Amino acid sequence: MLMKRLEELEKRYPEFYDPNSPTQRVGGEPLKEFKTVKHRVPMLSLSNTYSEEEIYEWEERIKRIIGERKVDYVVELKIDGVGVSLTYEDGKLTLGASRGDGVSGDDITFNLRTIKTIPLTLIKKDEKSFPKVLEVRGEVYMEKEEFEKLNRLREKNGEVLFANPRNATAGTLKLLDPKEVAKRNLNCFIHSLGYYEGWRRPSTHYEVLKKLEEFGFRINPHIKVFNSIKEVVKYCKEWEEKRDTLEYEIDGMVIKVNQILLQEELGSTLKAPRWAIAYKFKARKGITKLIDVIHQVGRTGVITPVAVLEPVNVGGVTISRATLHNYDEIERLGVMIGDYVEVERSGDVIPKITGVVKEKRRKDVKKIDIPKRCPVCGGEVIRREGEVAVRCINPLCKAQLERAIMHFAQRTAMDIEGLGRSVAEQLVKRGFVNDIADIYYLKREQLL
Repeated sequence: MLMKRLEELEKRYPEFYDPNSPTQRVGGEPLKEFKTVKHRVPMLSLSNTYSEEEIYEWEERIKRIIGERKVDYVVELKIDGVGVSLTYEDGKLTLGASRGDGVSGDDITFNLRTIKTIPLTLIKKDEKSFPKVLEVRGEVYMEKEEFEKLNRLREKNGEVLFANPRNATAGTLKLLDPKEVAKRNLNCFIHSLGYYEGWRRPSTHYEVLKKLEEFGFRINPHIKVFNSIKEVVKYCKEWEEKRDTLEYEIDGMVIKVNQILLQEELGSTLKAPRWAIAYKFKARKGITKLIDVIHQVGRTGVITPVAVLEPVNVGGVTISRATLHNYDEIERLGVMIGDYVEVERSGDVIPKITGVVKEKRRKDVKKIDIPKRCPVCGGEVIRREGEVAVRCINPLCKAQLERAIMHFAQRTAMDIEGLGRSVAEQLVKRGFVNDIADIYYLKREQLL
């Protein structure tokens, strides 16, 4: 209703037309597929470091090349999202692409246009110093609150939950319907410059970011410049401690040489620039009690042990379940029901158990046994030679059928709207679907 009202007002008062209006962001029919586009300048990845020592070693490598010349460092939050490239011609957004393999990516312009923090038209304060062509790189992300809201909706609809905000962002940008993308309220921070024409670029990375901010791009407010690597390390450690205070996920810090002439002198390897590095935060951990283990059956029959935990807050997220991966992992950890365990959550994986607090073990702990029969259908369970997986081999197992229906109906397959976990479970339970083909013979009354 509000969008319709806005469209009417814009028609009635064209003199107040705003090129960045919400009415300009979403439109057209869903795409059939994304086209592949080549990046004018490769989108390289960053080399990772995991300790203070490695940051100091990186500085030593830089000093060996540039000698005793003065060098400043720009330090930025490493947003845990999806890398994109945005191209503007005469100030108008003409192309938005995913990083892909760094050389080429998908043309996702229509999806990126729906993101309110990406300007469709840039601000021109000075026509003479405005670039004819400007390509910038940034990180698209989903805020924690939006992620929780999306997963609640997916759970209600019986759909598979996203493991973390980054996975949710990546999945959203792959949708072929921009109207669906618009519903998920993605955001974007711009962090670097790509290709440009007809522009006198500033001499430092920090000044480039400030100029991009003037053009209307959203730059992260926590960027700082230091002339000492010791101060850089200190700032990285500060954010490792307070990362959970942010509305979005970060998984580290990015450190860059500020002077662009020095960046050019330092150059790049085939994969990453020598003048920048990522400091990755350690995974967040918590200790809680393992109160049970459930054995989940997947669509191929593989049985996966999942730990049921006393709820514990790890990095601002309440965790009540964690994967144990397989039964070899249970043996390796030496974990038992009733143990106090160490739970780890990093930005890119679902929670997992990484250790047992042996000193807190009580006498009443119970061994976790490998199921002798399928926990769902009671069918035969096997473990093939050379495999760690334990499988149910009953072709009529209802759990396998439910998972197969969900897999078949998901957006990246047949894209059957509304056919999520709860519907799949009901269809199998009531005997309406006994194999995938039965989906196409369902009657209207069976779905009501």
